[in-house]
Amino acid sequence: MINDIQARTLLTTIKEPDSWFGLKYNLNLYRGCQHQCIYCDSRSECYRIENFNEDVLVKTNAIDLLRVELPRKRVKGTIGFGAMNDPYMPLEAERCLTRQALEIVADCQFPVHIITKSDLVVRDLDLLSRINRVYAAVSITVTTANDELAKKLEPGAPSPSRRFAAMRRLRDAGIVSGVTLMPVLPFIEDDDAALEALVAHAAASGALYILAAFGVTLRDRQRTWFYRQLDRLFPDLRRRYEETFGERYSCQSPRSRHLDDLLSRLCVHYGIQRRMPFYTPPAETLIQPRLF
Repeated sequence: MINDIQARTLLTTIKEPDSWFGLKYNLNLYRGCQHQCIYCDSRSECYRIENFNEDVLVKTNAIDLLRVELPRKRVKGTIGFGAMNDPYMPLEAERCLTRQALEIVADCQFPVHIITKSDLVVRDLDLLSRINRVYAAVSITVTTANDELAKKLEPGAPSPSRRFAAMRRLRDAGIVSGVTLMPVLPFIEDDDAALEALVAHAAASGALYILAAFGVTLRDRQRTWFYRQLDRLFPDLRRRYEETFGERYSCQSPRSRHLDDLLSRLCVHYGIQRRMPFYTPPAETLIQPRLF
Protein backbone atom coordinates (compact mmCIF):
# COMPACT_ATOMS: atom_id res chain seq x y z
CA MET A 1 0.00 0.00 0.00
CA ILE A 2 1.22 3.51 -0.86
CA ASN A 3 0.56 6.14 1.82
CA ASP A 4 1.32 9.86 1.67
CA ILE A 5 2.87 11.49 4.73
CA GLN A 6 4.20 14.91 5.71
CA ALA A 7 7.81 15.17 6.87
CA ARG A 8 9.02 17.73 9.40
CA THR A 9 12.52 17.99 7.95
CA LEU A 10 14.35 16.34 5.08
CA LEU A 11 18.11 16.84 5.19
CA THR A 12 20.07 15.31 8.06
CA THR A 13 23.68 16.25 8.77
CA ILE A 14 26.24 13.49 9.25
CA LYS A 15 28.39 14.58 12.17
CA GLU A 16 31.12 11.95 11.92
CA PRO A 17 33.27 11.63 8.79
CA ASP A 18 31.78 9.03 6.45
CA SER A 19 34.61 6.74 5.37
CA TRP A 20 32.45 4.74 2.91
CA PHE A 21 30.90 7.42 0.68
CA GLY A 22 32.22 10.75 1.92
CA LEU A 23 28.75 12.06 2.78
CA LYS A 24 27.94 15.26 4.65
CA TYR A 25 24.13 15.07 4.36
CA ASN A 26 21.50 12.36 3.97
CA LEU A 27 17.99 12.59 2.61
CA ASN A 28 15.23 10.03 2.23
CA LEU A 29 12.21 10.83 0.10
CA TYR A 30 10.37 7.61 0.91
CA ARG A 31 10.03 5.27 3.88
CA GLY A 32 9.92 1.57 3.12
CA CYS A 33 11.03 -0.02 -0.13
CA GLN A 34 9.43 -2.00 -2.94
CA HIS A 35 12.53 -4.02 -3.78
CA GLN A 36 11.72 -6.39 -0.89
CA CYS A 37 15.24 -7.77 -0.45
CA ILE A 38 14.98 -10.63 2.03
CA TYR A 39 17.91 -9.35 4.10
CA CYS A 40 17.04 -5.63 4.37
CA ASP A 41 18.19 -4.10 7.66
CA SER A 42 15.47 -1.45 7.49
CA ARG A 43 12.99 -4.04 8.79
CA SER A 44 14.69 -3.70 12.18
CA GLU A 45 12.53 -2.29 14.93
CA CYS A 46 14.95 0.57 15.67
CA TYR A 47 14.00 2.25 12.36
CA ARG A 48 10.31 2.42 13.37
CA ILE A 49 8.99 1.47 9.95
CA GLU A 50 5.85 -0.54 10.61
CA ASN A 51 4.58 -2.93 7.92
CA PHE A 52 7.87 -2.65 6.01
CA ASN A 53 6.90 -5.62 3.84
CA GLU A 54 3.61 -4.04 2.75
CA ASP A 55 3.67 -0.25 2.93
CA VAL A 56 5.69 2.52 1.31
CA LEU A 57 5.35 6.02 2.74
CA VAL A 58 5.81 8.96 0.38
CA LYS A 59 6.98 12.28 1.81
CA THR A 60 4.73 14.44 -0.31
CA ASN A 61 6.19 17.72 1.00
CA ALA A 62 9.81 16.61 0.52
CA ILE A 63 10.52 18.82 -2.48
CA ASP A 64 9.13 21.93 -0.76
CA LEU A 65 11.28 21.16 2.28
CA LEU A 66 14.40 20.68 0.16
CA ARG A 67 13.87 24.00 -1.61
CA VAL A 68 13.97 25.69 1.79
CA GLU A 69 16.59 23.60 3.59
CA LEU A 70 19.32 23.13 0.99
CA PRO A 71 20.07 26.81 0.24
CA ARG A 72 20.50 27.33 3.99
CA LYS A 73 23.35 24.82 4.25
CA ARG A 74 26.57 26.77 4.57
CA VAL A 75 28.87 23.77 4.16
CA LYS A 76 28.88 22.34 0.66
CA GLY A 77 29.16 18.60 1.21
CA THR A 78 27.98 15.48 -0.57
CA ILE A 79 24.27 14.66 -0.27
CA GLY A 80 23.48 10.98 0.00
CA PHE A 81 20.38 9.42 -1.56
CA GLY A 82 19.42 5.89 -0.53
CA ALA A 83 20.38 5.37 3.11
CA MET A 84 17.02 3.95 4.23
CA ASN A 85 15.36 2.96 0.97
CA ASP A 86 16.10 2.83 -2.72
CA PRO A 87 15.51 6.24 -4.33
CA TYR A 88 14.75 4.46 -7.61
CA MET A 89 12.24 1.87 -6.46
CA PRO A 90 9.42 1.30 -9.02
CA LEU A 91 7.25 3.99 -7.41
CA GLU A 92 9.80 6.63 -8.40
CA ALA A 93 8.88 6.17 -12.06
CA GLU A 94 5.45 7.55 -11.18
CA ARG A 95 6.17 10.04 -8.38
CA CYS A 96 9.54 11.41 -9.61
CA LEU A 97 10.56 12.73 -6.18
CA THR A 98 14.18 11.73 -6.74
CA ARG A 99 14.28 13.53 -10.07
CA GLN A 100 12.74 16.67 -8.59
CA ALA A 101 15.21 16.58 -5.70
CA LEU A 102 18.14 16.23 -8.10
CA GLU A 103 16.93 19.29 -9.99
CA ILE A 104 17.22 21.31 -6.78
CA VAL A 105 20.64 19.81 -6.01
CA ALA A 106 21.81 20.78 -9.49
CA ASP A 107 20.47 24.33 -9.13
CA CYS A 108 22.21 24.72 -5.75
CA GLN A 109 25.43 23.18 -7.11
CA PHE A 110 25.87 20.56 -4.39
CA PRO A 111 27.66 17.24 -4.90
CA VAL A 112 25.64 14.03 -4.70
CA HIS A 113 26.05 10.31 -4.11
CA ILE A 114 23.28 7.83 -4.96
CA ILE A 115 23.12 4.21 -3.93
CA THR A 116 20.59 2.06 -5.79
CA LYS A 117 19.74 -1.38 -7.13
CA SER A 118 17.77 0.05 -10.05
CA ASP A 119 18.58 0.87 -13.66
CA LEU A 120 15.94 3.62 -13.46
CA VAL A 121 18.80 5.89 -12.39
CA VAL A 122 19.81 6.33 -16.05
CA ARG A 123 16.56 8.24 -16.61
CA ASP A 124 18.22 11.12 -14.76
CA LEU A 125 21.53 11.15 -16.63
CA ASP A 126 20.84 14.69 -17.79
CA LEU A 127 20.64 15.95 -14.20
CA LEU A 128 23.54 13.83 -13.00
CA SER A 129 25.68 15.29 -15.78
CA ARG A 130 24.78 18.79 -14.60
CA ILE A 131 25.58 17.92 -10.99
CA ASN A 132 28.83 16.30 -12.12
CA ARG A 133 30.22 19.75 -12.86
CA VAL A 134 30.71 19.66 -9.10
CA TYR A 135 30.58 15.91 -8.33
CA ALA A 136 28.11 13.10 -8.97
CA ALA A 137 28.55 9.45 -8.02
CA VAL A 138 26.26 6.45 -8.31
CA SER A 139 26.99 3.22 -6.47
CA ILE A 140 25.10 0.24 -7.84
CA THR A 141 24.45 -2.46 -5.26
CA VAL A 142 25.05 -5.94 -6.65
CA THR A 143 25.26 -8.87 -4.25
CA THR A 144 25.35 -11.56 -6.94
CA ALA A 145 25.92 -11.57 -10.69
CA ASN A 146 23.49 -14.49 -11.00
CA ASP A 147 20.12 -13.20 -12.23
CA GLU A 148 18.23 -16.29 -11.07
CA LEU A 149 19.64 -16.14 -7.55
CA ALA A 150 18.93 -12.41 -7.41
CA LYS A 151 15.25 -13.10 -8.15
CA LYS A 152 15.10 -15.02 -4.87
CA LEU A 153 17.10 -12.60 -2.75
CA GLU A 154 15.91 -9.28 -4.22
CA PRO A 155 12.54 -10.11 -5.82
CA GLY A 156 11.41 -6.53 -6.48
CA ALA A 157 14.69 -5.19 -7.88
CA PRO A 158 15.91 -5.15 -11.49
CA SER A 159 18.24 -8.01 -12.42
CA PRO A 160 22.00 -7.68 -11.92
CA SER A 161 22.34 -7.74 -15.73
CA ARG A 162 20.23 -4.58 -15.97
CA ARG A 163 22.17 -2.95 -13.15
CA PHE A 164 25.50 -3.60 -14.85
CA ALA A 165 24.10 -2.20 -18.10
CA ALA A 166 23.06 0.93 -16.22
CA MET A 167 26.56 1.28 -14.78
CA ARG A 168 28.02 1.09 -18.28
CA ARG A 169 25.80 3.99 -19.37
CA LEU A 170 26.76 6.01 -16.29
CA ARG A 171 30.45 5.47 -16.89
CA ASP A 172 30.12 6.31 -20.58
CA ALA A 173 28.56 9.61 -19.50
CA GLY A 174 31.53 10.34 -17.21
CA ILE A 175 29.72 9.70 -13.92
CA VAL A 176 31.71 8.21 -11.03
CA SER A 177 30.22 4.75 -10.55
CA GLY A 178 31.09 1.44 -8.93
CA VAL A 179 29.69 -1.52 -7.05
CA THR A 180 28.53 -1.78 -3.46
CA LEU A 181 28.99 -5.48 -2.80
CA MET A 182 27.01 -5.69 0.42
CA PRO A 183 25.68 -7.70 1.98
CA VAL A 184 27.32 -10.93 0.91
CA LEU A 185 25.12 -13.62 2.43
CA PRO A 186 27.07 -16.39 4.19
CA PHE A 187 26.64 -19.86 2.69
CA ILE A 188 24.71 -18.39 -0.29
CA GLU A 189 26.93 -15.84 -2.04
CA ASP A 190 30.33 -16.23 -0.37
CA ASP A 191 32.18 -18.57 -2.74
CA ASP A 192 35.15 -17.80 -4.96
CA ALA A 193 33.40 -18.41 -8.27
CA ALA A 194 30.56 -16.04 -7.39
CA LEU A 195 33.00 -13.29 -6.45
CA GLU A 196 35.11 -13.80 -9.57
CA ALA A 197 32.04 -13.59 -11.80
CA LEU A 198 30.79 -10.44 -10.12
CA VAL A 199 34.13 -8.63 -10.39
CA ALA A 200 34.45 -9.61 -14.06
CA HIS A 201 30.99 -8.15 -14.78
CA ALA A 202 31.86 -5.00 -12.82
CA ALA A 203 35.07 -4.53 -14.81
CA ALA A 204 33.26 -5.00 -18.11
CA SER A 205 30.76 -2.34 -17.00
CA GLY A 206 33.49 0.20 -16.25
CA ALA A 207 33.27 0.10 -12.44
CA LEU A 208 35.79 2.43 -10.84
CA TYR A 209 35.53 0.79 -7.41
CA ILE A 210 34.04 -2.08 -5.42
CA LEU A 211 33.05 -1.53 -1.79
CA ALA A 212 32.55 -4.87 -0.08
CA ALA A 213 31.28 -6.25 3.22
CA PHE A 214 31.44 -10.04 3.40
CA GLY A 215 28.54 -10.78 5.68
CA VAL A 216 25.13 -9.54 6.75
CA THR A 217 23.66 -7.78 9.80
CA LEU A 218 20.71 -9.38 11.58
CA ARG A 219 18.54 -8.14 14.43
CA ASP A 220 15.01 -8.51 15.82
CA ARG A 221 12.33 -8.20 13.11
CA GLN A 222 14.89 -8.34 10.33
CA ARG A 223 16.25 -11.69 11.55
CA THR A 224 12.74 -13.10 11.93
CA TRP A 225 11.83 -12.20 8.35
CA PHE A 226 15.17 -13.34 6.91
CA TYR A 227 14.96 -16.76 8.58
CA ARG A 228 11.41 -17.18 7.34
CA GLN A 229 12.65 -16.62 3.79
CA LEU A 230 15.55 -19.02 4.30
CA ASP A 231 13.04 -21.68 5.34
CA ARG A 232 11.11 -21.04 2.13
CA LEU A 233 13.99 -20.68 -0.31
CA PHE A 234 16.93 -22.60 1.17
CA PRO A 235 15.67 -25.43 3.40
CA ASP A 236 18.00 -26.33 6.33
CA LEU A 237 20.13 -23.18 5.89
CA ARG A 238 18.45 -21.46 8.84
CA ARG A 239 19.87 -24.08 11.19
CA ARG A 240 23.37 -23.38 9.87
CA TYR A 241 22.92 -19.65 10.50
CA GLU A 242 21.68 -20.24 14.03
CA GLU A 243 24.54 -22.60 14.85
CA THR A 244 27.16 -20.27 13.35
CA PHE A 245 25.94 -16.85 14.47
CA GLY A 246 23.46 -17.33 17.32
CA GLU A 247 21.94 -13.94 18.15
CA ARG A 248 24.86 -11.88 16.87
CA TYR A 249 24.13 -8.64 15.04
CA SER A 250 27.15 -8.86 12.75
CA CYS A 251 27.15 -12.16 10.86
CA GLN A 252 30.42 -12.17 8.99
CA SER A 253 31.10 -14.92 6.48
CA PRO A 254 33.53 -17.50 7.85
CA ARG A 255 35.36 -17.00 4.55
CA SER A 256 35.47 -13.20 4.81
CA ARG A 257 39.23 -12.87 5.21
CA HIS A 258 39.90 -15.15 2.24
CA LEU A 259 37.29 -13.37 0.12
CA ASP A 260 38.68 -9.96 1.00
CA ASP A 261 42.15 -11.06 -0.09
CA LEU A 262 40.72 -12.55 -3.29
CA LEU A 263 38.82 -9.34 -4.04
CA SER A 264 41.98 -7.28 -3.61
CA ARG A 265 43.83 -9.51 -6.08
CA LEU A 266 40.96 -9.36 -8.58
CA CYS A 267 40.74 -5.59 -8.30
CA VAL A 268 44.47 -5.25 -8.99
CA HIS A 269 44.04 -7.51 -12.01
CA TYR A 270 41.15 -5.45 -13.43
CA GLY A 271 42.38 -2.03 -12.32
CA ILE A 272 39.48 -1.43 -9.91
CA GLN A 273 39.84 0.50 -6.65
CA ARG A 274 38.73 -0.71 -3.22
CA ARG A 275 37.68 2.83 -2.23
CA MET A 276 35.57 5.32 -4.12
CA PRO A 277 36.81 8.83 -4.99
CA PHE A 278 35.16 11.43 -2.75
CA TYR A 279 34.11 14.97 -3.49
CA THR A 280 36.92 17.32 -2.46
CA PRO A 281 35.59 20.71 -1.38
CA PRO A 282 37.47 23.85 -2.34
CA ALA A 283 39.68 25.49 0.24
CA GLU A 284 36.80 27.76 1.22
CA THR A 285 34.10 25.29 2.34
CA LEU A 286 31.54 27.84 3.47
CA ILE A 287 29.03 28.94 0.89
CA GLN A 288 29.15 32.72 0.73
CA PRO A 289 25.81 34.53 0.79
CA ARG A 290 24.81 36.19 -2.43
CA LEU A 291 24.81 39.95 -2.44
CA PHE A 292 22.09 41.78 -4.33
